Amino acid sequence: MVQALIKFALRNRFIVLLLAGGLFAWGIYAVTQNPVDAIPDLSENQVIVFTEWMGRSPQLIEDQITYPLVSNLQGIPNIKSVRGTSMFGMSFVYVIFEDNVDIYWARTRVLERLNYAQRLLPQGITPALGPDGTGVGHVFWYHLDAPKMDLGEQRALQDWYIKFALQTVPGVSEVASFGGFEKQYQIILDPVKLQFYNIPLMTVMNKVRANNNDVGGRKFEMSDMGYVIRGLGYIKSKEDVENIALGENNGVPVRIKDIGSVQMGGDLRLGIVDENGTGEIVGGIVVMRYGQSADKVIKAVKAKMKEVEKGLPEGVTFKTSYDRSDLIEAAISTVTGKLKEEMIVVSIVVLIFLFHWRSAVSIIVQIPITLSISFILLNAFGLSSNLMSLTGIAIAIGVIVDNGIIMSENAYRRLSEWQNSDHPENI
Repeated sequence: MVQALIKFALRNRFIVLLLAGGLFAWGIYAVTQNPVDAIPDLSENQVIVFTEWMGRSPQLIEDQITYPLVSNLQGIPNIKSVRGTSMFGMSFVYVIFEDNVDIYWARTRVLERLNYAQRLLPQGITPALGPDGTGVGHVFWYHLDAPKMDLGEQRALQDWYIKFALQTVPGVSEVASFGGFEKQYQIILDPVKLQFYNIPLMTVMNKVRANNNDVGGRKFEMSDMGYVIRGLGYIKSKEDVENIALGENNGVPVRIKDIGSVQMGGDLRLGIVDENGTGEIVGGIVVMRYGQSADKVIKAVKAKMKEVEKGLPEGVTFKTSYDRSDLIEAAISTVTGKLKEEMIVVSIVVLIFLFHWRSAVSIIVQIPITLSISFILLNAFGLSSNLMSLTGIAIAIGVIVDNGIIMSENAYRRLSEWQNSDHPENI
């Protein structure tokens, strides 16, 4: 078989060269399409199910949320394990799939099973899937430089403008906000006045909830004109909250402002984000989608940030907190530099060792063709260009030329024996 293959290659040089050129061109294209990252993604193929039930103890979360979800998610095909974690007010379920399972097929199967399992959960509790990213998907962090804006305004700008714009970038799974205050209307009630007007606390909550809504009605005709009835009731200012009617006292309506005060404040915070001790900041974390190229995603995010920055208020700019592209470029340049050095050294050694340029060239040509085929295989197996994969290629360069050197040396030996033999037909 090997002899027949060698004979075919020697007698059909044009076909061999054509195949080699085609593989080399395919490899060059594979290099442009291969995901680039600094570190390999060794995280498990998992889907995270997150459920929130604030104010409940971990034991209650375990009994009424985590256990029903874990027991019902175990029947999904191609699952390795299901792990559950319960904490105060929150439940996390990690569904680990086999490595060869497509992540989006897995998310679809989990979502289908959640539709059935939700009926076992307490009323009003809805589990949600985590982002389609991994543990190494935090590729870019940024924060706002806005000295003229308070933390609440910065967080509102981040949540309602910047975040939505950056989430449209291809390859971005999620933009998580951090820092600042999440603005909210806060009603401070006076218990003495509640008792005086005989208004229960639940009545206040229900009235506020009912008055923050738009309602629609049917169309009616009057004087040959059609009118659509609507009720506009969304809260737009602090005064709207203060004027919500709760009941009446001797024919006089009792409003929120009669039993307490309304202020604009921030939601409870579990921590703060500080920049080198200079003060609090507001920003976001860009999470890359599973299997994407970190280098391309970061470049696309930076380009989008330049567009978004044009619409920011005067004096507000972006500052980078963490940029993995610096690490990626440093890692790739280091490895590619070593690859070039090794190729040059190996080429020189082959030339000196064989002392025949045609044989040396035939061996050296194997290096770029083999490297290009390596990237074809990297794409086929879904692996990225990173420190581990490129270093493996660099280590294998010496092995790549071994077979060519052995074949060339053996050919020289056989030709020498044939030339020096008295009976060449026996060689």
